This record gives sequence, C-alpha cells and structure tokens, in this order.
Amino acid sequence: MNLLKILFILILITSVITSCKEDVIPKPKAHLRLEYKTSNYMATNTNCPYNFEAATEANIQTNEKCWMNIEYPKLKASINITYRPIENNLKELFLEAEKLTFNHAIKADGISSVPYKNEARKIYGAIFEVTGNAASPIQFHVTDSTKNFITGAVYFNIKPNYDSIKPAINHLHKDIIHLIESLNWKE
Repeated sequence: MNLLKILFILILITSVITSCKEDVIPKPKAHLRLEYKTSNYMATNTNCPYNFEAATEANIQTNEKCWMNIEYPKLKASINITYRPIENNLKELFLEAEKLTFNHAIKADGISSVPYKNEARKIYGAIFEVTGNAASPIQFHVTDSTKNFITGAVYFNIKPNYDSIKPAINHLHKDIIHLIESLNWKE
C-alpha cells in the first residue's frame, strides 16, 4: 500500500509540473527595419582629373592612379572607383565596364540599368543594380566621352544576402547618384 501511495504522489506531482506550461505559440516573422540618416556631403580635394562630393560619414583613400576607395565603416561597405584616361579606347572601356557588371549574372536574379546624361556638365553613363546575392549590388560608369572614364562598384565586407542588405544598398544608391550629379571634370 505504501508503494501505491508513493506512485500516486509521483504521478500527481508529474502531472502538476507538466500541466502548468503555457502553450507553445510560434513567433511571428520579424522584419529588421534599418533606417539611415540623410547623408551630408563634402567636396573631395585631390590632384585627380575629377572631383565630386562624398558622404561625410565615409572615409576616402586615393592612390597615384586616381583610383578611390570610399569606405563606409558603419555599413561595412565600400565604393571602389577606378579612373582611366581615354586614349582612343572609349569603346573598349565601355565593354570592359559592362563585362565587369555582367560577370555577376551567375549569382544575380536580375540586372537593371538606368542611363545618366548631363550634357551641360559633359557627364554620360549608367548605373546598374544587380539584384540577388551577387558580390557587387551596384555598379556604374561615367565619362566625358573625350578624356576621362570612371567605373565604380559597391562591395560589402560580408557574405551577400540581398534581402538583408537592401536598406544599405538603397542608402548607397542615393550617395552614388549624388556623387555622379556633383562630379566635375578638371581641365
């Protein structure tokens, strides 16, 4: 009889302990909302044949070829700019720039382009957005069509996950548009 009492008490305690748990409810999907402040800009001051305005939050490094690396430490991203003088090779420069963009087609879901043209300031080019998990989600090229040719590409210092970095891509896209619109060719 003593054994029955102990067994009954154990069953009672076990049922009380296990029955007091709350029902398991799955958590709703959360969406991370990243917002970035509107950028302030400052003019670059280099000995290169071009200048532009860059975001004050960025760090700019320039080398002797007038190639620039615009680093965004908070975004873990950079805009790499390559300068090339035009020496009767404009067609080759265009082909090379577009080849670099379309090399991302393997990982891309799509590639779209928006042409840019400002005849008064002699700026002609295009901005490419590469959707999907490609290494460089934004690329661009601009030229004055006679002396100067610039290509640029955005890179993140993380494994690309397009959905996660889309807010940062949008922020950098605005900065690239400002860079192009503020671009000046030096004579």
